[in-house]
Amino acid sequence: MLDIALLPGEYAVCRLAAGSTLPPGMSGGLSDGDVVTVSWTADGISVICPAHRAPEQAATETAWRCLRVAGPLDLAVTGTLAALVEPLAEARVSAVAFSTYDTDYLLVPAVRLGEATAALERAGHRVLD
Repeated sequence: MLDIALLPGEYAVCRLAAGSTLPPGMSGGLSDGDVVTVSWTADGISVICPAHRAPEQAATETAWRCLRVAGPLDLAVTGTLAALVEPLAEARVSAVAFSTYDTDYLLVPAVRLGEATAALERAGHRVLD
């Protein structure tokens, strides 16, 4: 069983063109509980952030809610993401996952949040507000 915190507000999944620079202010001034993650590849830059911080020039998918596994998690632990994604897949709820050094995060569509939390709770996890 995992304890999972529902972060406040909506999140966005964004794509910037390869070679772009991050807008000023993306790396600082986070509110308590907010998370921003950035991934660079040869194909482009992906940003996951609170919706109100989404870069204006980015292709953006909004209306996601963010769930954080209570951590920190030991990096040697296996199966954490599988334990979360499998019940969501069975419930046919889309998910975007990302990890930090300390823990794992999941984004689920805001319109499917109730279904997502119910699926996670049926799988034995505890979702905390």
